[in-house]
Amino acid sequence: QVQLVESGGGLVQPGGSLRLSCAVSGSTVSANVMGWYRQAPGMQREFVAVIFSGGATNYANSVKGRFTISTDNAKNTVYLQMNSLKPEDTAVYYCNVFGRATGWGQGTQVTVSS
Repeated sequence: QVQLVESGGGLVQPGGSLRLSCAVSGSTVSANVMGWYRQAPGMQREFVAVIFSGGATNYANSVKGRFTISTDNAKNTVYLQMNSLKPEDTAVYYCNVFGRATGWGQGTQVTVSS
């Protein structure tokens, strides 16, 4: 069973950067399509980014050009590099196998504020 541990969140000023990490156990990153999601208070969980087995990526329009999803297969870890952060990026960020409805981790809090 796939287990996920997100880390790397924190408080950052608008325009700043953070890199989130997702450590995966129970499967290999290379064998799965992996996604990042986020949930702001009072809002639905929303899709942020996905990376396919061959390395192709797609992003939500709200983060396109600012965020980059990547993997380190040797470390079995998925990353989300976030640049030019905006206050509306504030949310708890989660990773998971793309399309998986269960097994969510605790997420990592990202707060963008002056």
